[in-house]
Amino acid sequence: MAKLKITQRRGLIKKPQHQRRIVKALGLRGRHHSVTLEDNPQIRGMLQRVLHLVDVEEVDA
Repeated sequence: MAKLKITQRRGLIKKPQHQRRIVKALGLRGRHHSVTLEDNPQIRGMLQRVLHLVDVEEVDA
């Protein structure tokens, strides 16, 4: 199964609470922090809401 490398690029200051919660739920802890997660519909849905704050790359597992 494919994996996604997600990197937080923008800070969360002055962002709505629901966007902060989504970024935290993805496991990101600050700017330039990256996580690798399984590609599934739940993660894709979360990413659509915060796409302006993160960079997403597909990684071969």
